[in-house]
Amino acid sequence: MRSWDHRILLATAVLSMLLPLALAAQSDAHPQRTAALSTPHALLISPGDLLEVVVFDTPELSGRLRVNESGEVTIPIAGAVQVSGMTAESAAVTIENKLRSTDVLKEPHVSIFISEYATQGVTVTGEVKAPGTYALLGSHGLLEMISAAGGTSGPVSRFVTVTHKSDPEHPEVLVLDTRPGSIPPSFDLRPGDIIVVSKAEVAYIVGEIAKPGVFVIEGNDRLTVLQLVAMAGGTNHLASQDKAHLIRKTANGREDFIVPLKEILHGRAFDTPLEDGDILFVPTSGGKTFAFRGIEAAVALTTGLIISGRL
Repeated sequence: MRSWDHRILLATAVLSMLLPLALAAQSDAHPQRTAALSTPHALLISPGDLLEVVVFDTPELSGRLRVNESGEVTIPIAGAVQVSGMTAESAAVTIENKLRSTDVLKEPHVSIFISEYATQGVTVTGEVKAPGTYALLGSHGLLEMISAAGGTSGPVSRFVTVTHKSDPEHPEVLVLDTRPGSIPPSFDLRPGDIIVVSKAEVAYIVGEIAKPGVFVIEGNDRLTVLQLVAMAGGTNHLASQDKAHLIRKTANGREDFIVPLKEILHGRAFDTPLEDGDILFVPTSGGKTFAFRGIEAAVALTTGLIISGRL
């Protein structure tokens, strides 16, 4: 091997040892964080958002800053910094680099909290009193957003669907328990989400019943005629248990079925499962009105109770 070949090999070996040391020394002389890549669920800054910027041990550079229409915030002394489309962490790194490059601070440490998402709301729709899009101000839970939409507008399902803007093909279904003392589910609510409050499947019971009303049919445990009567406090002394009627919506309209309520109550007949919208009508013993008006009588009673607010 010729002498110049030996010199090239020696120079290459020396460079391979010195290069990592040189890079490490440069990093120590100019410590900088690298802007983190945003995760799929990260909340991004947009124009109009309000940022809580804290520069460690430098209160004069800290404060609440509104992102302008160009997507910038203005840092005292350092000037404008583009932050739109970044996560809070990435924006903090960008501001640190700006403070360092403008010689405002040698070793800045910045943290950012997005206290108000002004332009990225959450849409609440379905069975709520005031459907619409509501600003996500800070961290809010599912029940708080439903409350912002005026609360529910009637009997609603325990199952609420949330569709994320970043992943519309995979909506999430949550089970809400609104009983006193219950703990709302922990949930990552994000700007752009759509909350759908579904209408509950219900069955009505009217006529000679202690407490006529509407009762929710939920989950796999389907409500039955016997359960419905029990939940309504049972029949009263004027009830004709032999002439109970079940009014059901079908593809051909409403249909009327005779239900052997007396036999069901005594365990001698099959307990009929109920479907959404069913009306169980228990007429007065000896009464002839229902025989003449049939379905219309039960529907009219149900409608009257709904209008009066008793259902």
